[in-house]
Amino acid sequence: MSPSPTAVRPGPVRAPFPLRTLGAFATLALVGTALGGWLRAHGAPPRWWLPSSLGGALAGLYALFVIALRDTDGVQRSEARIRRWLTPPRRLRMTREGRYFVGITLAIGFAAINTGNNLLYLLLGMLLSLILASGILSESTLRGLRVVRLPPSRIEAGRPFLMGVALANGKRRLPSFSVEVEDLFEGRALDKRCWFLKVPAGKQQRTSYRHQLPRRGRYQLTGFRLSTKFPFALFRKSRLVEEPTEIVVLPAVHPVATTAPPSRGHLGEEQRGARGRRGEFHGLRDFREGDDARDVHWRSTARRGRPMVREHEDEAARRVTLFVDNSLPGGAACDDEPLLDGLERAISLAASLTARYLEQGYAVRLVARGDATSWATGPNQLDRLLRFLALLPTVDEAAPFAAAPEARSEAIHVARRGAPVRADAPGRTLTA
Repeated sequence: MSPSPTAVRPGPVRAPFPLRTLGAFATLALVGTALGGWLRAHGAPPRWWLPSSLGGALAGLYALFVIALRDTDGVQRSEARIRRWLTPPRRLRMTREGRYFVGITLAIGFAAINTGNNLLYLLLGMLLSLILASGILSESTLRGLRVVRLPPSRIEAGRPFLMGVALANGKRRLPSFSVEVEDLFEGRALDKRCWFLKVPAGKQQRTSYRHQLPRRGRYQLTGFRLSTKFPFALFRKSRLVEEPTEIVVLPAVHPVATTAPPSRGHLGEEQRGARGRRGEFHGLRDFREGDDARDVHWRSTARRGRPMVREHEDEAARRVTLFVDNSLPGGAACDDEPLLDGLERAISLAASLTARYLEQGYAVRLVARGDATSWATGPNQLDRLLRFLALLPTVDEAAPFAAAPEARSEAIHVARRGAPVRADAPGRTLTA
């Protein structure tokens, strides 16, 4: 089961109100107080009604504490701690074969009790010993296991990736057999499993599963479920391992047919595409009076028999500001899937343009409504800019851009297709 896109929508997310914790402690408070009052009313000594009344009062105080703090991190941590205390260390579930086996065992036991046949008692003991051996061996398999998640360096939205899983057996002598590892997202298991046939004692084995996340943003993987049906496949015993890992899914980067290079005209009084002392190589020309001797290209000078100098493109003509329109009607509360998909396509286009411009040597800056990045040059800065786009929240249409266009850079406005034309849209507009 893939995570719901709405559960990982970028932007600030409020933790859900802990209704289960509040309901549980409110119920304990009512039951404890009622029981203590009933015992006291019927003349029971304090050693009987005092513990229940005190427990009910403490449960009521904690319920009030939950209401007062609501969805703060403290309540969430307390709820998780209580859940760990109340969760059994192992979970046991019968397989289909196990139900048949237990049914046959119960039938033979019923027959042995009614007939008093020693052979049936002997057969019953053998079947019960198999159930006991299954519990002991499965517990030995799950004990001492450590599991670690190995995420890839880059995960893009809508594209399959391989999530690595390493399982280590910390036992000194006993191996572990037939172990299944399920990755958990907010307590729910993903649709992929890793299976380890045998993990020797003191060894570690690695494997991976293939998965795909639908949208960019921050995903929280909470832990693992280790399970085994060893040795007789009668029962599936499992235990939970907490291993929280946060992964950031970057917007998809696609090859762009055109990079929409900066224009070579004028912007105000600044000459665009001019030649300067530094920047990308532009060409060769004859030496003129006043040229810097450091620009002389000696190999071409010797070949042509006259002084030749190098020309460089002005760095001001290789600066691009991408204005990413991250607004939707209603802001973060917008739940219109076509509009959300359009915004994702626009951000993916901005990511693709960013990658292409950085590859061609341009200095790139991203400006969104509410936030902006500094100038970045070179492919090594791509991950930083993509992470900015991945965590870019959805804002209301009234929010302004975080920065204004600069005179020495080309401005490109990236918006979703169908978005209304805004008066503050800088530069030329590209839609996706």
